Amino acid sequence: MAQLYFKYGAMNSGKSIDILKVAHNYEEQNKKVVLMTSAIDTRTKVGEISSRIGLRRDAHVIEDDTNIFEIVKNLPGPIYCVLLDEAQFLSQAHVHQLMQIVDELDIPVMAYGLKNDFQNKLFEGSRELLLQADKIEEMKTICWFCHKKATMNLRLSDGRPVYTGEQIQIGGNESYWPVCRKHYNNPPLNHAGQVEL
Repeated sequence: MAQLYFKYGAMNSGKSIDILKVAHNYEEQNKKVVLMTSAIDTRTKVGEISSRIGLRRDAHVIEDDTNIFEIVKNLPGPIYCVLLDEAQFLSQAHVHQLMQIVDELDIPVMAYGLKNDFQNKLFEGSRELLLQADKIEEMKTICWFCHKKATMNLRLSDGRPVYTGEQIQIGGNESYWPVCRKHYNNPPLNHAGQVEL
């Protein structure tokens, strides 16, 4: 019985590398998978799942008006799994299309993404996945400043912590650090107000 999985974690928790690993494991057994990612993620190139350790794969691009269910339904099969990166950027309608893939096509869907943004608020896609997923799994990483588990994403601008602004700002380690609650609320700063390691 197919299920909808939501695997979430802070920045640097290995979400993209896990997608690529799962895809490899299926394909090694000649089982077709569908890779998908949000058009919003432009860190490397649109339509590419890219891990920080250098592995990359092309993927179907999800735009605001994309019907994910129709794409998967019309692909030649059999399809053994749909793997989706940057799931936080999905709309509620997209998540419902993932549910259709699971419930009507009997294809498992694994959606990976951030749970919360830099203001510690839920993204729309993450909120809906937390409500609708059959299985939810946290992917763990450690705080940039200590040994505790990172549960939040600290946004930086010119080395200074930022707590206001637009929800979506694409970036990597130059813009976001995974942190624990203590260091999200009170990161170590130098005399110039910049984050200090």
